[in-house]
Amino acid sequence: MKTSKIMVVTAIALLLIIGTIHFIDTREAYGDAAYKGVLFFANGFGSLVAAFGIARGARSWGWGLGLLIAASAFLGYLASRTVGLPLLPAEPDAWLEPLGITSFVAEGVFSLLALRELSKSAATSKEWVS
Repeated sequence: MKTSKIMVVTAIALLLIIGTIHFIDTREAYGDAAYKGVLFFANGFGSLVAAFGIARGARSWGWGLGLLIAASAFLGYLASRTVGLPLLPAEPDAWLEPLGITSFVAEGVFSLLALRELSKSAATSKEWVS
């Protein structure tokens, strides 16, 4: 089953938002902890790679990589504000940070779209096996 053009454009836009925000915050994140800066940079780069994959029609690795990036960033956002990250205390006052909220929403929406897309792919694969 072919993915609609609107779904592809939306997914790419969401990944570009996620990646851009993480690139913008990389320097500050690196100041918090070196591993956090590296993860932010990897998120930005990975978002670009996943967007490229989706644009090229690579359903499994494009959407799969995008889901990995978006869902892990979504969970990282939750963890950083509730229980904290390794070597970093929780930041409960940072919930309403504008770039954080924007990225959090984009990550959640992309994750839902990717799960939908990948489940369609899995259903199509099962039809071929039957």
